[in-house]
Amino acid sequence: MIEIRIAEQQLHHRRATGVWYSYPISTAARGTGNQRDSLQTPLGQHRIAAMIGADAPIFTAFKARKPFTIFDPLHDDPERDWILSRILWLGGCETGKNRRGAVDTLSRYIYIHGTHAEALAGTPASHGCIRMRNADIIELFAHVRINERVNIRP
Repeated sequence: MIEIRIAEQQLHHRRATGVWYSYPISTAARGTGNQRDSLQTPLGQHRIAAMIGADAPIFTAFKARKPFTIFDPLHDDPERDWILSRILWLGGCETGKNRRGAVDTLSRYIYIHGTHAEALAGTPASHGCIRMRNADIIELFAHVRINERVNIRP
């Protein structure tokens, strides 16, 4: 089970052993909200709908969920919202809140993913996704599974 606490800017993961692991994250700069095009992080019960990037090198950049380059901080645009290393694509579980229609988390392409802006972990700065440091998302990715529950709370 993954629990994301927006106020703390922390992701907590309970592994199969029962031990909790915590990671600093960066959620939306515009706060929380489930509406399409809001650039906000959705709240509520979710699940991991897809896992993308297994075995990709650290800092692999994804475009439309396909690897296309290795991020180079000396040459690549720092203003771009880079999706790096791994992707955990979230799907909402609550119809009318984060599933179906204009609030559908899956169709909003809300991910837990690595970022080029690792220094911002612990502060709200994303465009709706949950950003993690690259080593952290790779570690988390190795310990989660498809359909694992993800609770995003204020």
